[in-house]
Amino acid sequence: MSKQNEKIKEYIDSPEKQQQLYKRTLIVVIIAQIFGGAGLAVGVTVGALLAQDLLGSDSAAGLPSMLFTLGAAGAAFLVGRASQRYGRRFGLTAGFLGGALGAVGVIIAAVSENIILLFFTLLIYGAGSATNLQARYAGTDLASSNQRAKAVSVAMVSSTLGAVAGPNLVSVMGSFAESIGIPALAGPFILAAAAYFLAGLIFFILLRPDPFMVAKEIKLAEDLIRNHSEGNEETSLEKDKKGIFAGGFVMIISQFTMVSIMTMTPVHMGHHGHGLGDVGFVIGLHVGAMYLPSLITGYLVDKAGRMNMAYASGVTLMLAGIAAAFGPAESTMAHVISLVLLGLGWNFGLISGTAMLVDATPANTRAKTQGSVDVWISLAGAIGGGASGVIVAKAGYMTLTLTGALLAVSIIPVVILTAGYLKGWRWNH
Repeated sequence: MSKQNEKIKEYIDSPEKQQQLYKRTLIVVIIAQIFGGAGLAVGVTVGALLAQDLLGSDSAAGLPSMLFTLGAAGAAFLVGRASQRYGRRFGLTAGFLGGALGAVGVIIAAVSENIILLFFTLLIYGAGSATNLQARYAGTDLASSNQRAKAVSVAMVSSTLGAVAGPNLVSVMGSFAESIGIPALAGPFILAAAAYFLAGLIFFILLRPDPFMVAKEIKLAEDLIRNHSEGNEETSLEKDKKGIFAGGFVMIISQFTMVSIMTMTPVHMGHHGHGLGDVGFVIGLHVGAMYLPSLITGYLVDKAGRMNMAYASGVTLMLAGIAAAFGPAESTMAHVISLVLLGLGWNFGLISGTAMLVDATPANTRAKTQGSVDVWISLAGAIGGGASGVIVAKAGYMTLTLTGALLAVSIIPVVILTAGYLKGWRWNH
């Protein structure tokens, strides 16, 4: 038996050590996510503007969002499979390093004005986004059922510092980039490359022993001493499938609505006289709303229930779409209100949906299932980002935002129907 396996075995029969590792894992996730949030946010802020500048077309402005979310979909699958087999440490480290490599590629593409290279490296850059999202699961591996939403919220709120600071450093990084001969819009990707690299390094050095590998061993030990009847196993599997569907649907619709509206807001603002500083301010507050309320949201998800917060997600996202559609386009505050609501609704949806998903997945399949669901979340973002530019070019910004509002409302009936099937089950509390 290797030293690593011996170390893992020490935790199986010690709830105290499990809780110690759970708390230590949360600290590691917090530190890494500060950097991961910065890497994610800067690309969101200037990606559409960079494509618009290089391609000279508004209809192509949604392509960066589509490309790095498509890249995120592929990375989510790979990171999930790698984490299932080798642990969170390996999967998260590889994912963040891939994101850093992609950011460097975007800089090279901008300098050389190479559109093909830009598109290719944006796909790779998406690995950072997928990994930043999957890092939220690391804190849940050893969490009890009434700690899971809190664990997710801690992972998300720790992204706030970097996620808010990143967009507000756009102008600074742009000036720095120009001083060394790099286009201003590529400057933020210098920050993204460094941030993703540091996040990966933190997970590689500090995430020991691996919480997921410990959770798997605990599950194996429990299976040896627990006897289930065949009927109970079938019932449990059916409930798990319903729980995975419910959690996945909430997160997918939340992601689609958020990405589609967020992607075109910087372009819409640019058309109505707003400068890069205003765009960075609005997007910074939007990303802050995505992550900063997480501790309160996590508490509410654990106490008020997964489903109630899923309903809140649908309503808040609907209000965001309506506010974006009818708010004065020349008003920075109007954009702040709509995008803060958009971020808040996404926050409600991601944390409640993640808690449902973790509840429904046993440790021996958890990382693989989580990765697969995150693929669909990323694809939803890719479709939303890619279609948003075309919709705005053909039908206008109002059509896009009202469509997002309508889709967000679908969360409510779907969760109600699923909840009816699962009445009294473990995530309906």
